Amino acid sequence: MQYIKAIFKFKSIEDYQQDLLISDLADLGFDTFEDSEGGFTGFVIKENFNEQELKQLLINYAEDFQTNYTLEGVADENWNAEWEKNFSPLIIDDVCYVRATFHEPQPSYPYEIVIDPKMAFGTGHHQTTTMMMQYLLAGDIKDKSILDMGCGTGILAILASKLGAKNLMAIDYDDICFESTIENATLNHVENLSALCGSKEVIPDEQYDIILANINRNILLDQISRYTEVLKPEGKIFFSGFYLDPDLGMITAECAKYGIKYIDHKQNSDWVAAQFEKK
Repeated sequence: MQYIKAIFKFKSIEDYQQDLLISDLADLGFDTFEDSEGGFTGFVIKENFNEQELKQLLINYAEDFQTNYTLEGVADENWNAEWEKNFSPLIIDDVCYVRATFHEPQPSYPYEIVIDPKMAFGTGHHQTTTMMMQYLLAGDIKDKSILDMGCGTGILAILASKLGAKNLMAIDYDDICFESTIENATLNHVENLSALCGSKEVIPDEQYDIILANINRNILLDQISRYTEVLKPEGKIFFSGFYLDPDLGMITAECAKYGIKYIDHKQNSDWVAAQFEKK
């Protein structure tokens, strides 16, 4: 699978304007972003990229800020090398150590997760993944059945398994993520995890104690109704992948339609993770 790298440069842009642009780019299919000098870089699967849509989006922002961009193709092997170069070990709440296969183990931590990132999102370094892991570490996971939507590398499901979850279903629409989840589960000796490639249409008709969904606002809004069909009474949903305003309010309102109550949220930089419960 090949990616397109779009390098955005700005003469002057406010932080909130950049956040809005990134959110809109995610709606166009961009799935990974990183800071770069004078702006940021976004990555999108080549077959999902429509430059005309990108140009129209930037026209919509023309009165707010000036933008220049360049496009480059990214081959799989170059992308993987970039992941490896930038992947450093991560410690979550002093109890969970996340490392790649090329890092040394640290058995002093109660929980160690080995991730071979490849091109899949979810190494734990992004604020959204970190906050979701913090929710899991602080939660009651033992003997729970868990659905992990937009699983990326499978890191959240793997952590849940190490915390004592009974069984786990991990789903991602990207075949790279699907394969990465299976491989990472094997690396971590997780045997109670099943994975499917697809979106809400492949969610099994089973009942789950906990649903994890670290995606983006628009996809979450589209899938909430399906989540509520497979969430047990008193079950919990942990969401991330969006911003505080207006995203959290929109998600809270959509959940309320189905009897899903907002409990609390975390914020890290501009990103938010939130806990909901089915009443």
